[in-house]
Amino acid sequence: MIHAWEEKRDEIRELLAQRRFQAVRCVLIEMNAVDIAALLDTLEEEQQPFLYRLLPKETAAETFAYLESETQETLIHAFTEREVKAIMEDLYADDVADMLEEMPANVTKRLLRAASAEKRKEVNQLLQYPEDSAGSVMTTEFVDLKADMTVAEAFQYIRKNGPDTEAIYTCYVTDENRQLQGVVSVKELLLAHENDRVGEQMETHVFSVSTLEDQEQVAQLFARYDLLALPVVDSEGRLVGMITVDDVVDILQQETTETVEKLAAITPTDKSYFRTGVWTTFCKRVPWLLLLMLSSTFTGIIITSFEKTLMKSVVLTAFIPMLMGTGGNSGSQASVTVIRSLALGDIRFRDAFRVVIKESQVAFLCGAVLAAVNFLKMLVVDSWLLGVDVSTGVALVIAGTLLATVMIAKVVGGLLPLLAKRVGVDPAVMASPFITTIVDVVSLLVYIGFAQWILY
Repeated sequence: MIHAWEEKRDEIRELLAQRRFQAVRCVLIEMNAVDIAALLDTLEEEQQPFLYRLLPKETAAETFAYLESETQETLIHAFTEREVKAIMEDLYADDVADMLEEMPANVTKRLLRAASAEKRKEVNQLLQYPEDSAGSVMTTEFVDLKADMTVAEAFQYIRKNGPDTEAIYTCYVTDENRQLQGVVSVKELLLAHENDRVGEQMETHVFSVSTLEDQEQVAQLFARYDLLALPVVDSEGRLVGMITVDDVVDILQQETTETVEKLAAITPTDKSYFRTGVWTTFCKRVPWLLLLMLSSTFTGIIITSFEKTLMKSVVLTAFIPMLMGTGGNSGSQASVTVIRSLALGDIRFRDAFRVVIKESQVAFLCGAVLAAVNFLKMLVVDSWLLGVDVSTGVALVIAGTLLATVMIAKVVGGLLPLLAKRVGVDPAVMASPFITTIVDVVSLLVYIGFAQWILY
């Protein structure tokens, strides 16, 4: 499927080359702000400011919020002070805060100088919250009503203050001290009589989160209760912001990307693939590769230490990759399942014993099947059909090692993420690479032990 902006890109470039600016503007008016931003990100730097200035005023700020940080910086350098001030006035405080976190110090100073005192206060407040907390992703522009307002008065208030807020469909009710009392939707107000009181229409049982709540926990609340918005309160219970479902989509994308990168032993990055330079990508990957390479040398040490044992039956060395690979795959299955359940809140550290019991049972069944199939395969296919010198004793060693390796791998894979979560380490860090290394070492020790016990 071709994106809308890709269909328009060549047309706009041709119109720009022909200097048919009014035609370009007509094309842009028909496009969505997200697609315009994607288009701008692909243009040459000298074309970006020119095209941006062709946008209608009501679309410009929304488009700017969706741009990549590099494009935003290019535009800011090209903007006049008046244009910078307009951007700061039109953007919501949370969008400004996100932008400032990506900008160099000199650009940040220029942007803050152009902002109003009230906007600077809101932005500085958001920047003070810990990264990945509810406070760092919330918006401070919202509609708060009073319980003693009539429905008619509430709509007057919404019409007056709504244009400056990010979401008006969900309204929160607060008292004179900004303590959260309830929530009411615009739909409920529309269906009520104009003389009814807001307090009569509001729902007093309101889910809320504190400013320091982890954003992943916030996303879980949205998923569990099918929320469209969630109020954020400070330590004293005062309403300070709200998180909307579009914020949660961004959170889920960010968290999923981080988890996938950690599963692959890559230090997470906020930038897209092509926006991340070669040197940055190298720096994100090479420390983990070095660490895993050094940890993998333990397998070489073990093989060297038991070289005499393996030399007595050289065929044993041919099955080492299969045993290590099966162990790593088994551990990865368990770890990914447990990490996913931890992220969804399905299991806690207190469930560790239950996890071990379940993974042990699953591992025994899986290991038994793998061991039986491999035992028959070695005696029938390897020995009879391929002519490999595989004795019954060697087949028993392989089968026994497979069963033990799968059981150990699945227990380790299920338990390590729980232990990591307990000590405050991201469980994804303990996923495939580390578990595979641990299982490789253990499987080799088990393999040598079975060989010495059965064959010698």
